Parts: sequence; C-alpha cells; structure tokens
Amino acid sequence: MAHAIADIGTSDYAVALVAGSHPLTADEGPARGGKDLGPTPHELVCAGLAACTAITLRMYAERKNWPLSSVHVDVDLTIEGTQRLITRRLRLAGALDQSQRARLADIAERTPVTLTLKQGATISTILE
Repeated sequence: MAHAIADIGTSDYAVALVAGSHPLTADEGPARGGKDLGPTPHELVCAGLAACTAITLRMYAERKNWPLSSVHVDVDLTIEGTQRLITRRLRLAGALDQSQRARLADIAERTPVTLTLKQGATISTILE
C-alpha cells in the first residue's frame, strides 16, 4: 500500500507533501501562479512511472543475472483537450543481447505503476 499526505496554506501554490516517510514539495510554475518550488503534480506522476520502471527493470535483470549496468527512463505526459498521452523512453546500458532488451521492454509494459495508469483506479473521496 502506498500513502501520501499533502498540506497547503495560503501560499500560491506550494504544497508540503509526505510520501511514505519522505518529505517533498510540489508547486506550479510561475505561468500558473506558483513559484516553481517543486515538481508539478503531473511531473510527480511522470516521476512515479519513471522510478517504478527503473526499479522493476533493475530487479528483473538482477534476478536473471543479466548484465544491465544502468537504466535511463524518460517520461513525458502530453495533455491536449481530453486526450492524455504518456511516452516512455528506455535507455538500457550493458552487454545485453536483443532478446534481453526486448524482454526488458516487455517487462516495462507491466510494472505496477504502468498497470495502475493503464487500468485506472477508483478514487473514493471522504470529507472529514
């Protein structure tokens, strides 16, 4: 289970976050009225997908004893009207053969955060 808390006061629009036990800050850029003190909420979504992808590929390669020396994941989220497009680019370093590279790309399509984003999630809001 994952957990996060967000608190905002009257400062536009810096948000104090705690994700698990880790303090973070989110904000909007000046064009949207913020001070760019941290990533935007959509950038945090991209970061979550990138982190999950990198971690999952590292774990898989380690279990298989594959020579994966590094993983670079670049994620873009484009929003146009009601359309959302996430583009993920993988750069895998190491003496991997083509079948290993293809398998890692396949695994990337089934990471936990990838599946959450693809399948969606029910959001229940409780006003306290």
